[in-house]
This record gives sequence, C-alpha cells and structure tokens, in this order.
Amino acid sequence: MTYGSAAPEDVEVLVVGAGPTGLMLANWLVKLGRRVVVIDAKDGPTVESRALGVHSRSMEIYDQLGVVDRVLAEAVHAESVRQGYGRRAFTPVPLSGLGRGLTPYPGIYMLEQSANERILGDHLRVLRGSVRWRHRLTALTRTDDGVLAVVEGPGGSTTIKARFTAGCDGASSTVRTLSGTAFEGTTSRQSFYLVDAVGVHGLAPASVNIRQGATEFLLAFPMRPAEDGRNGQRLIGVAGDETPAITEDAARRRMAQVFGVTYEDSRWFSTYRVHHRIAAHFRTGPVFLAGDAAHVHSPVGAQGMNTGLQDAHNLAFTLDDVLAGRAPETLLDRYEAERRPVAVRLLKTTDTVFRGLTSGSRAAILVRRYVPRVVLPVAMAVLPHLPVGRRLAGYLGQLRIHYRMDGAGGGRRRDAVVGRRLPWTGDNFEVLRAAVPQLHLYAADTGTEREAALAAGELGLPLHTFATTGSTPLRPGLLYLVRPDGFVAGSAAPAEASTAFRSTPEFSPQEGRP
Repeated sequence: MTYGSAAPEDVEVLVVGAGPTGLMLANWLVKLGRRVVVIDAKDGPTVESRALGVHSRSMEIYDQLGVVDRVLAEAVHAESVRQGYGRRAFTPVPLSGLGRGLTPYPGIYMLEQSANERILGDHLRVLRGSVRWRHRLTALTRTDDGVLAVVEGPGGSTTIKARFTAGCDGASSTVRTLSGTAFEGTTSRQSFYLVDAVGVHGLAPASVNIRQGATEFLLAFPMRPAEDGRNGQRLIGVAGDETPAITEDAARRRMAQVFGVTYEDSRWFSTYRVHHRIAAHFRTGPVFLAGDAAHVHSPVGAQGMNTGLQDAHNLAFTLDDVLAGRAPETLLDRYEAERRPVAVRLLKTTDTVFRGLTSGSRAAILVRRYVPRVVLPVAMAVLPHLPVGRRLAGYLGQLRIHYRMDGAGGGRRRDAVVGRRLPWTGDNFEVLRAAVPQLHLYAADTGTEREAALAAGELGLPLHTFATTGSTPLRPGLLYLVRPDGFVAGSAAPAEASTAFRSTPEFSPQEGRP
C-alpha cells in the first residue's frame, strides 16, 4: 500500500465494492491466482439483511467455489408459495419440486445478503485475500495499460495501478460515474417498506406468502428464526406516495388492518423506491460494471443478487484468461455480450410483473383476486409433468440462460446445449469444481471413447466420460467443450473435435492454469 507521492501499488484487478458481487469476483480471481485489491467505502461488512433469495444457479456456483455446505447450513429452503387476497390465504403451491431433476439444488433458498457476504468474506480470507474497508475511490484515470485509481483511506491517499477495474459498488456506483457510463431507466413513483420481522402471525412461516388487495400487496419471505426460536420473515409492502416516508408503526397498522398480519419485533425497517435501470455499457475499456452497478430492478422473483453473483462468475474467468495470456483482449467483449442481454431480459420481466402487482386498474385487481385462487393451484399441479414446467423452473432458477456462441455447434440457431449452462445428469457437476476448460463425453462406445481421448490429448484438455445423458438434451457420443464457468462452448464428433474446437473463440488450453 502506498501513500502520498510514493510509487503506485501495482495489481492486476481492482475490485471496488465488497458486497456479494464484489466478493464473488474477488474469491474467484484470488482462487485463480490473480493479484487483486478489494476496496469498500463502508466501515465493514453489511449488517442489514437486504437481498434474500438464492436461486439454483447461484447455489451451483457456490458448490463450484466450495462453500455450498455452509450456505445450505445457514439458508432456509422455502417449502411453498401461498397466495392470498386480503386476510384470506389460498391453497399452498409446493416449491420443493421446482427444478427437481434439473439441478442438485431445486427450489429457492432464503439467505440474507449479510450472510452471503459473511460466507464469501470468510472464504476470501481462507484464500489469503482481504477487503480494505473505509477505502473510497475518488478518481479513476485510464492509462495505456489499464487504470490509475486514487483511493482515500484511513491513512491518507493511495494510488493503485491496475490492469482492470471492476465496479461492484452498487446502484450509486462511483466507478460507473467516473467512467462516464449512463444509467438508463426509470424510478417508481410509489415507495415501499421492508421489515425483517420476528414472531410473525397470520402467515405460513415456511412459505413465500403473497397477499394481494385492491390497492395493496404484501410479500413475505421466510428467514432464519431468531435466537429464541421465534419465526422470522421478510415483509415487503406498498408505502404509497407518502411524504415523509411511512413509519414502521404506520406500516404495522396497515398490515394488520388489510391482511391480518402482525409481528412482535423487528430486526430492520426501511423504505425505498423501486428502480428499473441498466448501464449503457458493462465494459468501457479496462473498466467493468457488475451487479447493482450495472443493473437494478424490482425485488420481484428475488433475481437481483443472483444476477450479480453470476455477473462476477462470468467476469472472473474472462479476466483470468486475458491476464494469463491464454486469450486476446478481444475476449473481454464477451462479458458485456453475454451478461447485458441477461440483465435486459430480467428488467423487462420484473418490470412487467411489478406493474401487474401494483396496478390499480379494475382488470388487474380482478386478476389478483381470482387467478391465484382458481388457476394457480391447477397449473402448478400439472406443470411439473409437462415440458413447459421444466422450462419455467429453469427460468426461475436462472438455469436457462443462453449465451451466443459462434464456435462449433453454436452459430445463429439456439442450440439445446451449446451456449447454455451444462445440463445436469446427476453425476457430471463434481468435475466442474476444477474450474478449468474440459471435454465431456456421454454414453459412448469404446471406439468413440478412444477417439475422444486422442482429441483430448491433442487439445491439452482433461476428458471426462459419463455413462448416461440422463433426462437431458446431451447427445450420446458427441464431445462437448465445457468452459470453466460451466457453460458449453461447443460440440463436435470426437474425430472432428480437435479442429472444430481450436477454431472457436472459446477454446482456451489448460497450460498456464493454477
């Protein structure tokens, strides 16, 4: 660390922001052997719970990182969704089967942002990384070979020279502002309240509760019980256009009057407005944006933190390949090309659902009152047995994200496997923990296995063979090129794989990896 006029500290990546996105990025970069500095203007880790839901794809990433057991030990697995209108609750819709057969982690897990940060922070220290708290970015200048950052900390002014900078510093991102990147979108006219409540009455404790009214709604998510065993729930409701902002006492009275919901104590109360915004660019030269610094939206579907975690996962491997010299700098364009369309679709979807939940039109009120009671239980009973049900579970768990791949098996068509996260067969995810490019072969005969082994030797990549394709679109006897982040970059017959995979932009040899 340098102060005043001393020579700048030289690192490969400066990560600004130590929330879930920044910590996920730092974990992977340090694990991959990169020289990283993480700074955050806060005094220390987040104390408030903030974001809550952790979806299947994020759980898979936690598994690959090696921390999923701790996440499972601390998280609450939501059992069902329970819709209702006013004080009346409708039949619960089970969540436990959502995504079963698609992922080792079906359903949705509830683990507050502060706990996610604590787990990631602890793991970063295990990897010999750290966070510099109370260090605030004040200037960012692009140079011929990266950026020069000025940071104000407890000991004075620090200058850091970095090849790349990642802005993971939230919706009010300093990195985004200093890089001159527009943050396009809208802010809701309505405000909302949020309560982390203890001893909640009037709601099913292990369910995601959705209560609707003519002009109100209440979302409730299960949280870990208090130390004395009382149930904990996150309560979110409409505060309206009130100025000044609604007080906790007023919100409490409204919940009791409209929905018959009460609680004994609270751990946190806050009000906020919902933003639907996206950065014009996720990359500006050596500067990258991820998580809330790149996109913010309504809490509908609990997608925000998950999308940030997956931004970081994608970006870490992209930066590592370029820093290690295994790929040209043109590969850096891949991050925005892959992750920004995901954020755009997410904003559109959550905005549509959000407007439906908060609309005061007569049609919307009728839909909210009767559709959950009549249609939803029937639909959820039938959907799991239909192909569309698996697709829906994939979308909700962020398992069906598709990236455009120009290499073998990709192209303009939306392939069922290439460009997507590797389909889970039941036993093919453990090998992904190596976090290296690899070849997969499924349900092949002996001759095909020999051809695949020859291709793997020529490409310098590990080969993993599996007895079955399971209930997946993977094809027997076809060789698949799998990226370190678990996405399938190409497919080819084993005899043609060496030539086909070398021509794909996604090909990255094993040599030079930690």
